Amino acid sequence: MEDHKLKVFCTVAETKSFSKTSEIIHLTQPAVSLQIQAIEEKYETKLFDRSSSTVTLTPAGETLYKYAKEILALYASAEKTIGKQTGITKGCITIGAGSNIGNYLLPSIITEFKAAHPKVKIYLIVSNTKRVIELLNAGNINLGLVEGDASKQKMNVRKLLSDELLLIVSPEHPWAKKKEVPISDLIKEPFILREAGSGTRQIIEKILGRHGVTINDMRISSILGSTEAIKDAVENGLGVSIISRWAARKESRYGTLKLLNLREEKMVRDFSLIVHKNSISSGALEEFLTFLKSYPYDKLLL
Repeated sequence: MEDHKLKVFCTVAETKSFSKTSEIIHLTQPAVSLQIQAIEEKYETKLFDRSSSTVTLTPAGETLYKYAKEILALYASAEKTIGKQTGITKGCITIGAGSNIGNYLLPSIITEFKAAHPKVKIYLIVSNTKRVIELLNAGNINLGLVEGDASKQKMNVRKLLSDELLLIVSPEHPWAKKKEVPISDLIKEPFILREAGSGTRQIIEKILGRHGVTINDMRISSILGSTEAIKDAVENGLGVSIISRWAARKESRYGTLKLLNLREEKMVRDFSLIVHKNSISSGALEEFLTFLKSYPYDKLLL
């Protein structure tokens, strides 16, 4: 079957780059070129114009791309139908996830899914929301699970579940015995923040902004690239921060961090599932999406 060559061809057409395609398909760049050359020899015509700084489709390439997408969709449909007939779901799924979803939710979920579908291979890339959206747009991943606002992106966005953000302090902090803190007190304390592009940082800036507070008004002591680093810094008394309740489960249980609310409002956001509008859904991906949508997430908080 020629589906692999067609996937390579479509990826080059969509990324307009042989080097990016080699990263996505996990082939060397010369191997990608050979695949394209083989297709061009088959049709005895050039499919790509390589004369400019970018790679663009020729008229013949445009025609083949249209049919290739239809052929790949038929392959995926055949795989799904046969999978239903045999009761065997197999294939590969590559997921991009924000740090909270990727580190604190997906490991348990993937383990349970794999127990029911052992022939499905799952690859997980954990990064911030901005990077996950970039990976999805580039075709590097099949779906994204993000913590920030993805509504303005050219993709299908669906709410997966709600998440509450909580203020965290060390047990020795003067606020440790409180249940809530006003925002006016928050801006007086050393604050540890996630990097730009983080979904958690987006919602913190949005909520504080509703109460007239900007990042410039706060005493930012550190900007760290992971929730684990932030938790460690807060535990060691280097400041306070705001993180997802999912990320603070263990520390709250063992008393190494104290969790508080902001007095003015609850900090609630959505975790969203995003897929590209032009993506071809495999049987394995559809099974995983169904699993995600029906999963009892609250049991992970017990």
